[in-house]
Amino acid sequence: MAELEGLEFGKSDFVLLDEVTMEQFMENLKLRFEKGRIYTYIGEVVVSVNPYQQMDIYGKETIDAYRGRELYENPPHLYAVSDAAYKAMKRRAKDTCIVISGESGAGKTEASKYIMQYIAAITNPSQRKEVESVKNVLLKSNCVLEAFGNAKTNRNDNSSRFGKYMDINFNFNGDPTGGHINNYLLEKSRVVHQQEGERNFHSFYQLLRGGSQDMLASFHLVNDPAVYTYTKEGAATTSNNDRSSHKAVMSALEVIGFTKEEINSIYQILASILLLGNMQFESDGESVQIQGLEAVNQISELTDTEPDSVSKTLLYRTVATGGGEVIEKGHTEQEACFGRDAFAKALYERLFGWIVSRINSVIEVKDYNPVLHGKNTVIGVLDIYGFEIFDNNSFEQFCINYCNEKLQQLFIELILRQEQGEYQREGITWQHIDYFNNQIIVDLVEQSHKGIISILDEACLTVGKVTDTVCLDSMDTKLAQHPHYTSRKLSPADKTMDFQKDFRIRHYAGDVTYSVEGFLDKNKDMLYQDFKRLMYNSANPVLKEMWPDGHLSITEVTKRPLTAATLFKNSIVALVDKLACKEPYYVRCIKPNEVKSPVLFDDARCEHQVAYLGLMENVMVRRAGFAYRQPYARFLQRYKMTCEYTWPNHLMASDREAVEAIVTQHGFQDDVAYGHTKLFVRTPRSLFTLEQERAALIPILVLFLQKVWRGALARLRCRRMRAIYAIMGCYKRYKVKAHFWEVERRFANVRTMADYGKTVEWPSPPAALSQFHNITVMLHPTFLWWARQIVKKLPPSNMLEVRAKVAALTALSGERKDWGVRRAWERDYLANVRDCPQTSSGFIRVSKELRNKDEYSQVLFSSFCRKVNRFNKSTDRGLLITDKYIYKLDPKKQNKVLKKLPLDVFTGLSVTSGVDQMVALHTSSQDDVLLCLQRGELCPNQDRVGELVGSLVDHFTRLHLNGTNPHVFTHSRLFWLC
Repeated sequence: MAELEGLEFGKSDFVLLDEVTMEQFMENLKLRFEKGRIYTYIGEVVVSVNPYQQMDIYGKETIDAYRGRELYENPPHLYAVSDAAYKAMKRRAKDTCIVISGESGAGKTEASKYIMQYIAAITNPSQRKEVESVKNVLLKSNCVLEAFGNAKTNRNDNSSRFGKYMDINFNFNGDPTGGHINNYLLEKSRVVHQQEGERNFHSFYQLLRGGSQDMLASFHLVNDPAVYTYTKEGAATTSNNDRSSHKAVMSALEVIGFTKEEINSIYQILASILLLGNMQFESDGESVQIQGLEAVNQISELTDTEPDSVSKTLLYRTVATGGGEVIEKGHTEQEACFGRDAFAKALYERLFGWIVSRINSVIEVKDYNPVLHGKNTVIGVLDIYGFEIFDNNSFEQFCINYCNEKLQQLFIELILRQEQGEYQREGITWQHIDYFNNQIIVDLVEQSHKGIISILDEACLTVGKVTDTVCLDSMDTKLAQHPHYTSRKLSPADKTMDFQKDFRIRHYAGDVTYSVEGFLDKNKDMLYQDFKRLMYNSANPVLKEMWPDGHLSITEVTKRPLTAATLFKNSIVALVDKLACKEPYYVRCIKPNEVKSPVLFDDARCEHQVAYLGLMENVMVRRAGFAYRQPYARFLQRYKMTCEYTWPNHLMASDREAVEAIVTQHGFQDDVAYGHTKLFVRTPRSLFTLEQERAALIPILVLFLQKVWRGALARLRCRRMRAIYAIMGCYKRYKVKAHFWEVERRFANVRTMADYGKTVEWPSPPAALSQFHNITVMLHPTFLWWARQIVKKLPPSNMLEVRAKVAALTALSGERKDWGVRRAWERDYLANVRDCPQTSSGFIRVSKELRNKDEYSQVLFSSFCRKVNRFNKSTDRGLLITDKYIYKLDPKKQNKVLKKLPLDVFTGLSVTSGVDQMVALHTSSQDDVLLCLQRGELCPNQDRVGELVGSLVDHFTRLHLNGTNPHVFTHSRLFWLC
């Protein structure tokens, strides 16, 4: 936790200092810097010191450590304030913003990149493709904007030469859905001139050093920045890896969504600017000419315009007279050079603005419907130029420092004055803190009719030759009594300023002397309309899109455009208004030294920054005040579940009493104050304790709500299922009854049919009756009754044969091809005179004797056969099977009984599946009898196997059904020989 960080690293929050003095403040700041602790808190404000080295405190592990944690749980870090802004946005559906301020070189751009990196890392846990696409575009846009908007200065290798404010839109889930980028006051004068030791914008050097030979050749360029007038000042500087940066920018442009044609057009425009800078003019005394037409042709090719139009625009100015006559006025050599540089600056400014608008067209939220998609919330990140004091301060530094005055004034409004004002309104005991209100300096610059911007605009609108000196005189006259303005004329003894050149403003960050030279030219839109028409008429659609104001003809009367200072003032006022309606989080960046050393801490330099950033006043306000305040209703709504007296709804007289009950239950009485409408909590720990308890209760409440809702859903589903089952039951009963009705209808007249209903088709049963239907088909009189009707017509003498054939069919059907089903079965073939004329009389006699002796009732089967013994010898024998015994007879010895076996000793029989009539009778003593049935003499092709099997199976089946013999000899006991 932050406050538990080791004392050897100093105090992690300046609020914890023993005494609030500048000495202790600076001592703590220096100690933390020397110990590698570059971040320190002032409450929720992060003070960041530029380390001038890479530090291993921004990886994935660090991101995970800060995700979802309270501000003071971990050591101070940019990730902590980023997470606080994100949680405030997500929890309370409130727009937030992170304002990064500090002077040039203090590390603002790097801070903004780490903030973007953190927000991108903690969003979209479900990895939805569209959310990932938005995050990629937002991150890649930083790379592109740095290339085209940043440059190396004497103070900073990667100084933002424009102001950037990015809004990131989030849906109700907290996932980024889009964004919007606003850019402010690009330092376009850098395109044509840089101070000694500084570079032009990175994009030029990346193109010249990173572009391929083919690419540069197509643009008529060489890979040496020293060759070109606009880049030769910084050609010797190689602090940036331009080659790898160029590849990264090209890749980023593709990821964002720029087409190949658009990317090519961007670098064509850069090449055109470089070639413009090398264009020289010469005068013969009467007219001005361009030295060499090769550059004109190259620029014409790159801009898709006519060479004659390019030359004419650079050498002449088209003017419309009062009578409507159009004349061409030739430039002097100086005017031509001035027009060339103005054209180059305008080209780059329009290019940068178009790139920003193109990125916005990709990332802006389109067709957003709050009703369908939920509330759209925003986190804004402001990375804008820091306060600048150079040896020669011009119009750009004046605008930049004015911007910082506005932001400081907003800081004072939101952090200091608003804080104290709220305590007074709420009746909280408060010790007043004196602070410097810089509204007087803001008014000096922007006040209507009296401010410096108004004086500049008035000078620009005045007809006639108005010089910078005349403008300075006007400022001296109107601002002579202002306590924060002076000049050499107003302070003749101050020799640090020059007469008719310098004026000084006493800013909140210190005194800055500005050189008035070039103020009016930079403030006016000095680009001739001819250049705008030239670009508007280009065949390149990208260039044409950048110059929409070029469609006006020279004779059309147009309203004078707003000056650069007024446009900038309006945009900054709009920015401040936008920030003021959001919950702000601040990162205050400090530059430790001027030589970019990671170990040097310049006490005087840092103390100056601490003073003008108002950090001491911030510490005093934070120590004297309360870390958190919230209206009673909102506090109660958020934390009422942590107290038994307020959950789910309290019964007290007011919300304040309910809040007091919550505070009392948690023992925070000494750490809060009660205002008229709000509760004030002094330390973050009390709030964190409440948040912890709330976070622990939320899952329980969610489970309870889920249980109730799931119960409601289950009961609803149960009622629906009961209704469904009731309907299904009724329908099934109807289908069953309908099936029975249909069966009854179809079989109503089967008794009168010729085939007794054999051909009647059964109706298809419902699924519930499928098994019942199969059984019914087998049991229903359609078959059994039909068969009974057929059998009833047979004489009783044939019934024995019918039963035997049915039994044989059951046992042999499908197993044996021929089993004699189609002939009449005689059964007793030995007694048949036709079958055995020589032996029938003798057999009849022997049969009577055996019937009398063994008292059997009937002959089941008799026939000649050939018996095969175990030695494979065969002999003719007679086979007699009665209902009690099986006899083996010798036909050659007058049917002498050779062997008699009780019928119940036989356990089964086996037959073959072929046409032979081999039969094996199995006994319980395993003394099986193997024989082959002989065909009759009159019918040699008779197959008697089926008759033997059917007779035995029928006999034993009837015995089993009558219950007179447990021994069952059925077809199930048959087995087949291969």
